[in-house]
Amino acid sequence: MQQIINFIIRNKRFLLFLLLFFVAIVFTIQSHSYHKSKFINSANFLTGGVYNSANNISEYFSLKSQNQVLAEENKRLKSLLFNSENNTDPTYINSTIFNGLYKIETAKIIKNSYALTDNVLLINKGTNDSIKEDFGVISNKGILGIVDNSSPNYSTIISILNTTSKISAQLKKTNHFGSLTWNGNSPNIVQLIDVEKIAPVKVGDTIVTSGRSSIFPKNIDIGTVKDFNLDVAENYYEINVKLFTDMTNLEHVYIIKNKDAEEIANLLNQTNE
Repeated sequence: MQQIINFIIRNKRFLLFLLLFFVAIVFTIQSHSYHKSKFINSANFLTGGVYNSANNISEYFSLKSQNQVLAEENKRLKSLLFNSENNTDPTYINSTIFNGLYKIETAKIIKNSYALTDNVLLINKGTNDSIKEDFGVISNKGILGIVDNSSPNYSTIISILNTTSKISAQLKKTNHFGSLTWNGNSPNIVQLIDVEKIAPVKVGDTIVTSGRSSIFPKNIDIGTVKDFNLDVAENYYEINVKLFTDMTNLEHVYIIKNKDAEEIANLLNQTNE
């Protein structure tokens, strides 16, 4: 306390000057509207900048939670979409009758390969989250692959950029379908083969899942027709499909659970036997 008093005594003239200077500024601002408006604008600019910077910092550190909220909302919307009653395809089975055939689980990619011939993804969800073999995996733009193996906390996914991958897909505007494969070349281009040559294929047409399996619902986006040609026997088209999803830049994904998948698989196995 004594040091504070000594400081005031030593600097009394300078402190008195500051006080009078401050009082003069206050009187000047209050008595002149122009100066007053300038002061208010300047104060708003400074405080606004401080609050904006603080808000930006806060938003940056909350990105993880915000992303999680968005992922959960997308999960809810995709679940509604895949179980919609408004599918116009007359062959589509209305899954909402069965309290929703498809369930959606969010996950995060923790390892992604795309430069090999047999690429595999690794996600941070496993059997503890009821993730099993043959569940479909998609991004917000299209399909990514199919769950291959699961441990309690992790699962591996056979990527669509895998030469062993084969997924049923079709032209969105018709019911002409084939098998989606990959020739091991570009990570942006996959191939749709075994499409009947009577199919009205055009460059730019959208390719989607066909719904002819228990893995993916119908009409999930895959990509667009880049080019096409007939096979050697000239009976089927071989179509190059440019993917909607950038397979080199993945983070958040959605796992599609078909509640009846196991029942369907058991029935098919009995039939094959």
